[in-house]
Amino acid sequence: MNILIVFVLHCSMATLARSAPLQSEMGALVEGTQFQEIVLRSRSLIEKILLSIPDTHKECIHVETLKLNSSENANFVTMASTIGIPAAPVLKVVSENFSLETGLRRMSEGLQLHRALLRSVSPRLEQKDRVIGLQADIRDLVVQINKMLKMAQAEAVVLPSPTPVALRLPGEYEVQVAAHLTLVQLQAFGQDTMRCLRDLDRSNDEETQS
Repeated sequence: MNILIVFVLHCSMATLARSAPLQSEMGALVEGTQFQEIVLRSRSLIEKILLSIPDTHKECIHVETLKLNSSENANFVTMASTIGIPAAPVLKVVSENFSLETGLRRMSEGLQLHRALLRSVSPRLEQKDRVIGLQADIRDLVVQINKMLKMAQAEAVVLPSPTPVALRLPGEYEVQVAAHLTLVQLQAFGQDTMRCLRDLDRSNDEETQS
């Protein structure tokens, strides 16, 4: 029995010894000056995106029943599937069960998905200036997220590529719903992205300590 306990303890300590350097290495990476500069640029861009979504929605959606912040949006799940709008990747704050690399990869994939959706629907919109501007901001944010992803990867891995999107938009109403649901989903995904980036921002710790 004593031998078994010693063996189990030895295996546990070995596992901790292997994982501790990796966790320490990631902690040092996140706290590094270069990584933090990218985090701050990314936070600025996602704030800009979130602030622009209401005005973008107001500009391009003219069906009065389609409201950006409405409990009725949950009723469009079936129509979103019919039109061909994929669900956004699930984002979580970095933890032992959700790695930095996974979080950054999903941020990149989700942002590229919404940029592709906007690019797909925008030619059918009467007013599209803000939609085009939003696409440019998302593109700029993807560049920053991918920079952090490259730094976080232990090995050289292919970066996430844009998701092919083929929306089924037979009429004007479907175009309006597609644009509406894309902005609704982008807003929710952007809020999750903001929370994840805030968790990576070490300037918050400095402000708390001071």
